[in-house]
Amino acid sequence: MTIEVGVLGYRFMGKAHANALSRLPMFFPDAPDVERSVLVGRDEEALREAADRLGFDSIATDWTDVVDEVDVFYNLGPNHVHAEPSVAALSAGTPVFCEKPLAPTLEDAERMADAALDAGVTNGTAFNYRFVPAIRYAKRLLDDGELGEIHHVRGRYLQDWLVDPDAPWSWRNDEEMAGSGALGDLGAHTVDLLRYLVGDDDLAGGMERVSGHLQTFVEERPVEGSDETRPVTVDDAYSAQVEFENGAMGTLEASRFANGHKNDHTIEIHGSKGSLRFSLERLNELELLREGDRGYETILVTDEDDPYVDHWWPPGHVIGWEHTFVHENYEFLRAVAEGDEFVPGFEEGLAAQRVLASIEESDERGEWVAIE
Repeated sequence: MTIEVGVLGYRFMGKAHANALSRLPMFFPDAPDVERSVLVGRDEEALREAADRLGFDSIATDWTDVVDEVDVFYNLGPNHVHAEPSVAALSAGTPVFCEKPLAPTLEDAERMADAALDAGVTNGTAFNYRFVPAIRYAKRLLDDGELGEIHHVRGRYLQDWLVDPDAPWSWRNDEEMAGSGALGDLGAHTVDLLRYLVGDDDLAGGMERVSGHLQTFVEERPVEGSDETRPVTVDDAYSAQVEFENGAMGTLEASRFANGHKNDHTIEIHGSKGSLRFSLERLNELELLREGDRGYETILVTDEDDPYVDHWWPPGHVIGWEHTFVHENYEFLRAVAEGDEFVPGFEEGLAAQRVLASIEESDERGEWVAIE
């Protein structure tokens, strides 16, 4: 069986997933056969160039011509185009893989999750950091109770690409298109990872209530190629306090104004028997403190028996950020081929969105908010 894939979007995430699809047959021989069938976008000239470069057979400028003609639909466009094409594809019985955050608004995310449930086909939300080998290693430790009772959870995602006030305006600075700023763009990853590592199966992932704070540092930005400026209508940074059902307390933060941090997604978990630390900027490593240890041990997660590593290189030969997409696509497409559920699906995307929406509501109200 060959799976014909249609992809909406050909820039940052389009490249990441096209690269992953091209690597699958070389490194994951048991992966389904995949054909990069059609690439979807609005600019026909740019689209043709991208299709040729990324290895797609054809192009389309209207997603409505594609969603019921392919075996799988990848929605990798900006946040404001997540809902309509995804719902249409699901309604046609086409499995859908969608970038995070699932939608700009909680209402749209609920509509998408409902459509996925009604369709009964494989669906996925692109939380690729679940597929870092070191994160899988950490998950195994936590599931085995190696850290004991969890007391503290910390998650931060720091970048600095907007520190310059003259950095140009983009759709990521617009509430109508993005929904939120650092909160949705970066915070969605943190919320999902904490749900995955220490949460439970309900929609809140063990999170009961939050207290949030959002901040915008630059109110308007220049439009590239013109003398105009446009307002920034999303947050540049957020922080939140989280209360977990199991009694643990959490702190979350993200910023696109953190000078010196390029892509620093750090997770810390402290339990009664030990602690662990992970940073995406050192994604092959996990720092672990076991019961009785005097300090942290740095574990290089590159051994053959570590998650996914048997598909790559000998021990010590590290993998990179792009490999997380290979792992993610492998698991998703295998689920499609077998008609199975993929996790994280739209339900997990909605779960993260509920937490993000509660953080926004808390900031607006100036008080703790229960996560429904």
